[in-house]
Amino acid sequence: MISAKPDPRPRTASTSHPAPPIGRATRGPLHMIGNAHIDAVWLWPWQEGFQEARATFRAALDRIAEYPDFVFTCDSIGYLAWIEEHDPELFDALREQVHAGRFEIVGGWWVEPDCNIPGGEGFVRHALYSQRFLADRFGRMASVGCNVDPFGQNAVIPQLLSKSGMESYAFMRPQPHEAELPGPTFWWRSADGSRVLTYRIPHEYCSPAGHLGTHVGKALAQLPHTTEPLMCFYGVGNHGGGPTRANIDSIVELNGSDQFPRMIFSTVGAFFDDARDGDLPEYTGEIQPHGVGCYSAHSGIKKLIRTTEHALAAAEKWAAIAGEVAAMPPVTGEFETAWRQVLLNHFHDTAAGTALPSAYDDARDQLGEARSIAARLQNRAIQSISRQIAVAPEEGMAPLAVFNPHPWPVATTVEVEFGAQLGRGAIVAVDDADRRVPVQPARSSTVCGGRRVLVVPVELPPLGYRLYRLYADPVSGPVAERGTVLENEHLRAEIDPETGWLSSLVHKASGVDLIDGEAARAAHAAVLDDPTDTWGHSVVSYRDVIGRFTPTSVRVVESGPVRHVVRVDSAYGSSTMREDYVLVAGARHLEVRVTVDWHERLRMLKLRFPTALTGVTATHAIPYGHLERVPDGHETVSHTWVDVSGETPAGPAGLSVLNDAKYGGDVSDGDIGVTVLRSPPYAWHTPEPLPEDGDFEAMDQGVQRFTYRLLPHDGDWRAAGTPRAAAELDQLPVALLESFHDGPLPQHRSFADASDAGNVVITVVKRAEDGDGHIVRGYETDGAAATATVHLPFLRRTVIAEFDPHEIKTLFVPDDRRLPVVETDLLERPLSESEDRAEDTILDRTE
Repeated sequence: MISAKPDPRPRTASTSHPAPPIGRATRGPLHMIGNAHIDAVWLWPWQEGFQEARATFRAALDRIAEYPDFVFTCDSIGYLAWIEEHDPELFDALREQVHAGRFEIVGGWWVEPDCNIPGGEGFVRHALYSQRFLADRFGRMASVGCNVDPFGQNAVIPQLLSKSGMESYAFMRPQPHEAELPGPTFWWRSADGSRVLTYRIPHEYCSPAGHLGTHVGKALAQLPHTTEPLMCFYGVGNHGGGPTRANIDSIVELNGSDQFPRMIFSTVGAFFDDARDGDLPEYTGEIQPHGVGCYSAHSGIKKLIRTTEHALAAAEKWAAIAGEVAAMPPVTGEFETAWRQVLLNHFHDTAAGTALPSAYDDARDQLGEARSIAARLQNRAIQSISRQIAVAPEEGMAPLAVFNPHPWPVATTVEVEFGAQLGRGAIVAVDDADRRVPVQPARSSTVCGGRRVLVVPVELPPLGYRLYRLYADPVSGPVAERGTVLENEHLRAEIDPETGWLSSLVHKASGVDLIDGEAARAAHAAVLDDPTDTWGHSVVSYRDVIGRFTPTSVRVVESGPVRHVVRVDSAYGSSTMREDYVLVAGARHLEVRVTVDWHERLRMLKLRFPTALTGVTATHAIPYGHLERVPDGHETVSHTWVDVSGETPAGPAGLSVLNDAKYGGDVSDGDIGVTVLRSPPYAWHTPEPLPEDGDFEAMDQGVQRFTYRLLPHDGDWRAAGTPRAAAELDQLPVALLESFHDGPLPQHRSFADASDAGNVVITVVKRAEDGDGHIVRGYETDGAAATATVHLPFLRRTVIAEFDPHEIKTLFVPDDRRLPVVETDLLERPLSESEDRAEDTILDRTE
C-alpha cells in the first residue's frame, strides 16, 4: 500500500480565460512580478538551459524598452555568470538596467537549488560565491532570497539566508494543499532564532503567454481577502521566455477594472518592503513535503553530490595548512571553480533526480571535474606536508603517513594497497611511540601483480597526521575463527543465516540488545511496489512490501586481530545484493558495506532496522543541524544520520544509522527504514501515462555501492557523538606510502584541534576569499549552548567561541597575529557590534 494525499497541481501552467469578478474594495495591492522561471536542466540539457537564459534576458530587455513601468526579476546568479562569459555586450546591457532599477536581481544563490539534498556548506557556498559575484559586478548584493521551484524547504534556511545578507524569502513549494502555513506572508524562524520575512507564491510561478485573467484569479483564490499587500508571479517559464506583450497588456487592462485588486508592476524587494510593517504570524520549522520520491530518485547524483562536497571541504583544509607549513600558494580560485560545478548540480531537478537521462551524464562530468580539482589540490597539499616529515632511512621498513581531516582525534582503520616490498608474509606496524600495531591482510582489488591490501588500525591526532613504520613480522600467529558472530569490547552482533540480517546487536556497556527479535525476522532488505512517478507525487509513505532479498550465502571472508568480516549475499528477482558486515577491534559501530546490482522496474528497495525500543524519539540530520520528527512511517528526508532513542527494560538506549550516500527513508516507532533506491522512469510526471508498450528507461539499474554504520548507544544520540561519527564516515583519512627524507616536521602532529569544542562540529578550515587570513566555521549540534575551544597551532592561535543552540558560526583569523579574531557572516564580512555580540563571544589567544 502507498499512503497518498490529493494529487498535486500540474507543473505547467493551464490555459487562461477571463476570470470571474474579484472585487477591488476588499483587496490590498497585488505586486505583479515579471519573471521567467528557467530550468537550467530538466527535460533538456544544460546547453539548452544556457540558451534559454540568454534568449530570455534579451526578451526582458526588449519588454523594458517597450513598457516604461515594466520590471523584470532574475533569481539565479549562475545565469548572469554564463552571460558575462559568453555575451559581454548583453551583460553590460543587463547591468545598465540593474542600475536603472528595471532588472531586479534576487535569490543570492547560484541557481534555484534543491533544498533537501545539498549539505550545509553547499548552501553557504551558494551565497558566498553568488553575493561576491554581485558585489563585484553590480556593486550590490541580493537582499531577497527567492527559490520558487524546489520540492520542500529545510528548517535551516532562515539562518542561512539571514547570515548571507538576505532578509526575506519567496518560494512556492510545498503548496497550500500539501503544507499548511499561518498565511501567505509570515516570519519564518529557524531553531537558532534567525528569521526572514517569507512569502509563499500562490498558484504558479509562471503563466500562459496570453491574457492573465484566469492566472490572477487562481492566484487570488489561494490568497486571503485582506487589505495587506500580496504578490503574484507571471511570465512564461520552465523553459524560459518571460513576460509577453499580451501578459503586460492584460495587467494594464485588468488594473483599469474595479473587479481586480490594484496591480503594481513591481519587484520582490518592493513587495517585502511594503509587507514588512504588517502584523504577521510566525512559523518555526521545516516546510515539507512535496514529492517525497525525490529524496531517493537517482542514487548516482545523490552520492556524487555528497562525496564531492566533502572532497572539496577536506581538500580546503589541507590546502590551508600546506600554505602555512609548506609554502603552498593559495588556490582559492581553483576551489571556487570546483564549487561552481557543485552548485550548478544542486539545481533542483538535477539533485532531486527528476531530469532526463543525459543530464546525469553531464552531471557526472561536471562533478567529476570538481572532484578531480579537489583530489589534485588535496594531493598537492598532503604531499607537500608529508615531504616535510623527518623519515630516517631504515632497512626493511616502509613508512606510511596517515592524515586525519577532522579537528578531533580519530581511531579507525585505513586500507593500503601494498606490493611485495616487505615480502609476502605477515606485516606489523609500529607507531611513532614504538608501539606495535597489528596489521591484517585483505584481498586486493586486483588479481595480478602480487598485490594485497593491508588493513592498518590508526590513532590519529586532530586535523593532523601520524607516521607508521611497516615491517615484516615473523612472530604473527593464526587467529581463531569466530563464525557469524562479530564481537569486540563494545559490541556483539550475531547474523541469522536464514534471514541474512542481525538477530542480535548488544551494546555491552548497557547490556541492551537493540534488535527486536520478532521484527528482525521480517524483511531487512524489503522490496516494495512503487508505481508512483519520479517525484513520488501524492505519496505520504511507501508501505506495499511485495518481497524481500533472501540470502544465498553467508560466510566469513576475514577474521583477524584488526577486524572480522561476514559477507551476506542475497537475491531478489533479477537483482543481487552483497552486504559485508565489518566489526573492527575497538570500534563502537558496526559497518556494513553494500553492493546492489538492481534490475527491477517500478520497485523500491528499503533496508529496515527494527529495534526493541519503546517511547521513541526520532531525530534526523538536516543541513548544518538536526530535527525531531514524529515516527509515523511517513517518507522523510535525512542527511548523514537518523536516530531512534527510547526505552528498554535495561534503561534508555538508541540506535543511530549513519550513511554516506542516502537521503530518503522513514521511521515507524522504533523501526528505521532507509530507502536505498527507486526505479521509476526518468522525468515521469503524472498525469502523463507510461508508454503502452512498457518501453521506458528506468532509474538506478545496475551496480551501486554505499556504506552504512550502526551506532548503538545508551542514553540518546548526543552522548554517542553521532554528528561527529557521521562526519568521520563522509571524510575518511588519507594514507600515503612515503619514502625516506629529512624534514622539519615530527612524526605526528596536529594542526587544528577542536576536541574541546563539546557539542560543536568544526566543518571548515580554509583560506579566506580575500586572502588576508583564514576562515573557521562550525555549527552547534545538540540544541544547547556551547563554549568551543579551537586550537590552531598551524596559525599559532587559540580561539574560544560561544555558540548559541543550533548556531552556525564563522570566524576570521587574520594573518597578522596582532589583529584579533572576529566573527563574520557566511559571506566572510565582519559583524558589526550592532549586528551581534561578537566581542563578547570570542576569546583569542596568540601562542
